[in-house]
Amino acid sequence: MEFTVGGRFEVRMTPDDVGKRVSVRQVVQGGGAGAKFTDTVGVLTSWDDGVLWITPRSGARVRVSESSLVAGKVVPPAPARRRGPAASFEELTRVAARAWPPVESEALGDWLLRASSGFTRRANSVLPLGDPGVPLAEALERAKRWYGERRLPAYVQAGTGAEGAQERLCAVLEEHGWRREVSAETRIAALAPLADLGADDSGVRLARTADDTWLSRYQRSGTPGPQVRKVLGGGPSVWFASVPGEETVEGTDTGSGETPAAIGRCVVDGRWAGFMAVEVAPGHRRRGLATAVMAALARRALDEGASAAWLQVETDNEPARALYDGMGFATHHLYHHFRSA
Repeated sequence: MEFTVGGRFEVRMTPDDVGKRVSVRQVVQGGGAGAKFTDTVGVLTSWDDGVLWITPRSGARVRVSESSLVAGKVVPPAPARRRGPAASFEELTRVAARAWPPVESEALGDWLLRASSGFTRRANSVLPLGDPGVPLAEALERAKRWYGERRLPAYVQAGTGAEGAQERLCAVLEEHGWRREVSAETRIAALAPLADLGADDSGVRLARTADDTWLSRYQRSGTPGPQVRKVLGGGPSVWFASVPGEETVEGTDTGSGETPAAIGRCVVDGRWAGFMAVEVAPGHRRRGLATAVMAALARRALDEGASAAWLQVETDNEPARALYDGMGFATHHLYHHFRSA
């Protein structure tokens, strides 16, 4: 990055640039010719009392002392992704929300409070797209009361790393004592190449509902209650995939008596196909089953008119991230769940 004019460092931004994407350089050690610097690119979320706070793509806020600032400037919004379909932050966030609908919801202005008896943070968090209709501090207190009435922790889901994302909201949440608990990437890809990946998926079975056998492989809940089935079954057009396994499971109502070797879920919503709950039994991994499941679901989504794929993966899930890298998925933005103090 270039900070200099005529060979001199310059700070070409002011507190009036709060809310804009900036690039800054600060000295972290020494001075003069032996000085060491560090660079940060992100949204300038505050500049008060000699301290700048910048939220980069990762969502982890960076503190910059004004006295250590040697260069800085406003930079253009993050460039559009070169891989995958074009999509705005809001479009993708709304599509993902429709694919994982809560059991119960209530509007707070343009915000949506979501609850599902604690089954996943996504279905038990505030979706803050737009204006809550009241001052932010009041909106957060109302959210805490709403979740408290349901004996649930209060979470807010907020995104970073794309034009129109919510870096400033993330900063305000931290200022109010909310702490980032988990982060995930929302990734996108073209759908047709994904459908071509599964050379042999003849063993993949597709169904409209998640029966007891499918749920026996699903690891996100113990004994699935009604809220699990309702969330999983919700969405515009939902498909469940499974690959038969060899383990006997008692008490299933399907007659197969087998726990699947692999499962997956896909929600088709207009041009988008979202992939979730892709799981493979430990003894069946590295056999291409995850790819086969996703390819079979992708072909069904193509039949329904979809052309673009999305999925979400936690930032610390390295095996899954590597798998999706190989499938051509590129990170569009990150989202974070903030929990109230």
